[in-house]
Amino acid sequence: MLNYTGELAALAVAIFWTITALAFERASFKIGSLAVNIIRLFIGFVFLSAFTFFYRGSLLPADATTHNWLWLALSGFVGFVFGDLLLFKSYTIIGSRFAMLIMTLVPPITAITGWAVLGEKLSLINLTGMVLTVGGIALAIFSRNTADGKFRLKLSPKGIFFALGGALGQAVGLVLSKLGMQGYDAFAATQIRLLAGMFGFAVLVSVLGRWGSIFKSLTNRKGMVSTTIGSFFGPFLGVSLSLLAVQYTKTGIASTIMSIVPILIIPPAILLYKQKVTPIEVLGALVSIGGISLFFVNL
Repeated sequence: MLNYTGELAALAVAIFWTITALAFERASFKIGSLAVNIIRLFIGFVFLSAFTFFYRGSLLPADATTHNWLWLALSGFVGFVFGDLLLFKSYTIIGSRFAMLIMTLVPPITAITGWAVLGEKLSLINLTGMVLTVGGIALAIFSRNTADGKFRLKLSPKGIFFALGGALGQAVGLVLSKLGMQGYDAFAATQIRLLAGMFGFAVLVSVLGRWGSIFKSLTNRKGMVSTTIGSFFGPFLGVSLSLLAVQYTKTGIASTIMSIVPILIIPPAILLYKQKVTPIEVLGALVSIGGISLFFVNL
């Protein structure tokens, strides 16, 4: 069982991120994506600090090295500020279900980044998996016009662009996290990433002059309930276990397991949100997951 610590952690992350995506989609509609981003980091940090106090005997990651701080902080900026800001914006345009489908590009991007930065190997079958992943996404986001037979995007290009930015941010942030941890505790490492993210968003909100709307968001009960649920399963449990996953297994494998969210999110999207899911969209999600599963081969 110990040999599968990373894989089991990644599976838990997929479940938690499914809950998080649905919660943050609802919260973003209630109080806005920028407010959700900064508030959930503060809430997540409170959860995480309380946990590390009992787990490690310390509220803050005071034992981290300069190397840990440098790379994990950079990972926080890339993953939380750049990646999640774009991802959450995509929730309000194309919805969490399609956003999570586009996020299946994270494993290919992670694998390429891991190859470039960490020297992790890529095989021909891994490259085939990348092609299948992209093909599956294309199946789900394109529709054929019955009049002229041409294929057209059925989603907003802006929403797709934001989701792609989210995938890039998460993938690069994941690799930078692995580079920065080097055996350091995953939960304390997440604290560093959250601190960097909070600082980055604080600067952004100050530049935009949006603090008034942020504080006003705190009075929206439904928005705050959804944000708190998402914060517990996202920045606290999900992100921490994602670092644990990449610490105990290769980034490509961890990302592959964590990317089954597009499949997991379909039942609650139908049952809870009454969304219509077409057979071709389900097929597209399955093809994408099949593509990223090829990252298991020869790894």
